Amino acid sequence: MFRAPMLTVNEVAERMKVTPRTVGDWIRHGKLRAIKVGRDWRIAVRDLEVFADAHANIPAPASDDGR
Repeated sequence: MFRAPMLTVNEVAERMKVTPRTVGDWIRHGKLRAIKVGRDWRIAVRDLEVFADAHANIPAPASDDGR
């Protein structure tokens, strides 16, 4: 079973302050990992975090738990 919360394209667009079309482009071009559910896409919160970290201009600080 899925343990990670899943987001819709619209929810990702809202969080990232872009259009749903931009999110769809990221998915189509393989930049953002997503799962096809019927005719819709779902994005795991952790995949959105990985995407955001990969596109940051400064590396994320090391966390206290060693990750």
